[in-house]
Amino acid sequence: MLETLKRRSPGLLLTLLLALVSIWLSSQIPGDILGTSILALILGMLCHPLLKKLPQASAGVDFASRTVLRLGIILMGISLSFSQVLMVGRYALLLMMCTLTTAFGGGYLLGRLFKVNWKLSSLLSASTAICGGTAVATLGPVIEAEDTHIAYAISATFLFDLLTVILFPWFGRLLGLPDMSYGLWVGTAVNDTSSVVAAGYGFSDAAGSFAVIVKLTRTLFIVPIVLVFSFIHARMKLRSAGGTESEAKVNIASIFPWFVLPFIAMVALKSTGLLPEPAVAGISSLSKLFMLMAMGAIGLKTSFQEVKGVGWKPMFLGVAIDSSVVVVALAMQAVLQRLF
Repeated sequence: MLETLKRRSPGLLLTLLLALVSIWLSSQIPGDILGTSILALILGMLCHPLLKKLPQASAGVDFASRTVLRLGIILMGISLSFSQVLMVGRYALLLMMCTLTTAFGGGYLLGRLFKVNWKLSSLLSASTAICGGTAVATLGPVIEAEDTHIAYAISATFLFDLLTVILFPWFGRLLGLPDMSYGLWVGTAVNDTSSVVAAGYGFSDAAGSFAVIVKLTRTLFIVPIVLVFSFIHARMKLRSAGGTESEAKVNIASIFPWFVLPFIAMVALKSTGLLPEPAVAGISSLSKLFMLMAMGAIGLKTSFQEVKGVGWKPMFLGVAIDSSVVVVALAMQAVLQRLF
């Protein structure tokens, strides 16, 4: 135990340093335009050459990119509650189902059209449909995506979110959207939480509050999405190994992402209302720190040249998926308002 800790310590300390620096840098940037996650990822990529010179840090960096990441996801459940689903109502949930279908259906079709690796196109779809970089970091290890693809998907998410923070408030006022409609639009169409906050509150306080509630509810969809993609990935691995359609039987227990169970348990615990707010805030802060350490670790394992080498097609695919969800989220509001 002590030997393992000693072996992982250099890498864990390095990722912790990256996380703390990203938090400090984010506090120096007005409006939280650059989220801490993307900062941690970029800092890690900048330090990628350093990792080659410090082989003793590799074990800790690998541990952070996998185990610490999952610990962060589990603890993230404390910031969510099942009551949020009831709060947003059937109207918002129906709208979310439309945007989920658009993101994953469009991602699949366009991914095949542009011949983009299915894992990368799935990460881009998950980022748009659920919760930006968190969804990418969660789904990536489950489908055994390359670190380069994870970094690419998070980078594509950041670039689009940067535009939404600037343009959404302007478009909302141009279209004359009321606070609730605008908040619903932002909560279902913008990817990363920090960008939802910036775009929502950039319109009004009421719109920002509603957008955040809708966004957090979207995050709960990470559970069924991870389960579905675990099954898909296992089936594809069996087929690639030479099995026929009838032989490609999946052992659910062997591929089940068990970390989603404690995640759900944390959501259930928050839903009871028994935990005092200071405890919830502390666990939530620890979750964010673990996630930032994982983002830094993924960055450390990825070079800018590797990300650049992925090409322009996945970036175009990401923009197309994001844009389609933005349009569908706005258009479906008009349809659902007439129905209800």
